[in-house]
Amino acid sequence: MVDIHSHILPDVDDGPKTWDVCIEICKTAAADGITHMVATPHANDRYAYDRQHSQELVNELQKRVGDAPQLLLGCDFHLSYDNLQDALAHPTRYAIGNTRYLLVEFSNYSVPQSTTDSLLKLGDRGLTPIITHPERNPILRENLERVIEFAEQGCVIQITGSALTGFWGERTRRAAQWLLERQAVHVLATDAHDMEKRVPILSGARDAAAEICGEQIADALVEGNPGAIIHDQSLPYFPRPVGASYRKENS
Repeated sequence: MVDIHSHILPDVDDGPKTWDVCIEICKTAAADGITHMVATPHANDRYAYDRQHSQELVNELQKRVGDAPQLLLGCDFHLSYDNLQDALAHPTRYAIGNTRYLLVEFSNYSVPQSTTDSLLKLGDRGLTPIITHPERNPILRENLERVIEFAEQGCVIQITGSALTGFWGERTRRAAQWLLERQAVHVLATDAHDMEKRVPILSGARDAAAEICGEQIADALVEGNPGAIIHDQSLPYFPRPVGASYRKENS
């Protein structure tokens, strides 16, 4: 399995603070069957993103954990005005490795209509946005049709694996399942932060997805699609979403 969203670098954001925990997270992920992990430090108003420093930390962590899992660098990119302007000026600064793919996180307080235009601008600069955990966003969770629209626009949709297994509550689990049933999920990721709550385990989510959409699609969500992303390839599983009204179905 390939995990494209994790916080595994020491003392750069709200992830682990010590090398020992970083190493434990990586070793636990490898034991779960994760062969590649993308370290994705936050870039937002609270945490500055230093690409060079983060890459140095990735290199050091790889030395400490050995060959498994293989580590790459990306960014948990908050879609703010300043970040957007910087990404448009430097389109490779926040992307996963040397790829075109960029994790994009929305505010919990506002997802304006101009978001669509912002995503299109990133596309015009050669970047493919990966919308992170929309099922956990309190605004999008109540208006999942917008996530369908983002997928139709060509964005990759990534949900947190533990959302499917109930860690984030029933409302979030239902939202994740709704998106999955409508072919609007392309990747499962751990969004791991620690070894207590937000853990680096993906196998349980893969099994939960298999019960909803079958083994073949579940494998695509944790192997085929994220594997294609880290190799800068087109996603093998990218169906047209099935449109529906979330509010009507869940009222």
